Amino acid sequence: MAEFNGLGMHLGNLARLSTAKTRSISPENFTGEKGKGGMATEGTGAERAMDLGQGWKISPSVRIQPGETFEIADIEGPGAIQQIWLTPTGHWRYSILRMYWDDSELPAVECPVGDFFACGWGRYAQVSSLPVCVNPGSAFNCYWEMPFRRRCRITMTNIADEAMTLYYQVNYTLTDVPDDCALFHAQFRRTNPLPYKEVYTILDGVEGQGQYVGTYMAWGVNNTGWWGEGEIKFFLDGDGEYPTICGTGTEDYFCGAYNFDVGKENGGYREFTTPHAGLPQVIRPDGLYVSQTRFGLYRWHIMDPVRFGQDLKVTIQALGWRSGRRYLPLQDDIASVAYWYQTLPTAPFPKLPDRDSLEVI
Repeated sequence: MAEFNGLGMHLGNLARLSTAKTRSISPENFTGEKGKGGMATEGTGAERAMDLGQGWKISPSVRIQPGETFEIADIEGPGAIQQIWLTPTGHWRYSILRMYWDDSELPAVECPVGDFFACGWGRYAQVSSLPVCVNPGSAFNCYWEMPFRRRCRITMTNIADEAMTLYYQVNYTLTDVPDDCALFHAQFRRTNPLPYKEVYTILDGVEGQGQYVGTYMAWGVNNTGWWGEGEIKFFLDGDGEYPTICGTGTEDYFCGAYNFDVGKENGGYREFTTPHAGLPQVIRPDGLYVSQTRFGLYRWHIMDPVRFGQDLKVTIQALGWRSGRRYLPLQDDIASVAYWYQTLPTAPFPKLPDRDSLEVI
């Protein structure tokens, strides 16, 4: 980049001056306009602030009614989203986050809010990674850079039967966007159960140029024994039956080894969360109603993005063991979020599963 413009800040250039303008959207400033924060006279905090008045946390959150879509942000560019913080109540699979770039009618991001922030099972788990942090007790933080040239829209749809409360803040910059910046995408999928001998598709139908930058998976195991022998495969730029990139095992792709297992005497599966990969969540059976083991895993391709020039498909096998040391194709409950950057236009996403098919049961 010939001239620093405030996009892509890091420790090495924090001291450099820029003409970029910092803005922030929250329930205390719905539009992000300069000098317009904290002016609310009504909101979810109005009753608590009745003795204090304007400027004293009158509007810290919003209520989203059943079936309602709330517009979190509508920003005129050029610029870039730099950080998003959300705290939603209710069932995280029933709160659908969508993002639209440059007046596109098709979302570039469509995902249940928990899965987008690497917490797909509706329970808190600490995530301490570079682009996504989840902190006690339901603080979702995203640091993926999301440039846009003309417009950015972010919405939240409540498909539950009950109203939800949403606290949020979207921090962004208004600045020039270089011509070689692609646009951020994230797509959710779920198959429950995976049919016998079928591979799970993480992403398909991508057309254009870009780079794949991350995978989150919520993996529910329906068999006893180890479940992670399957290979991940990246089909790039016209690959046919065989991919250009083929992994060696599920735990290997998520930067672990040997089943993430530190021995039964040490608790078996060992959770971990690092800047680029993690197994932040293991939900263990309780001997009563929590009968299945469930895993949350992430792998960010920040240092090793998967570049593609015209198309991309990503799959992973669900593979365990059966008698005779033979592989067993598994029929597990698998959900995923694929994260990538690409040029527009965005191809239509597969239809989001209905509420019953999203539910964690």
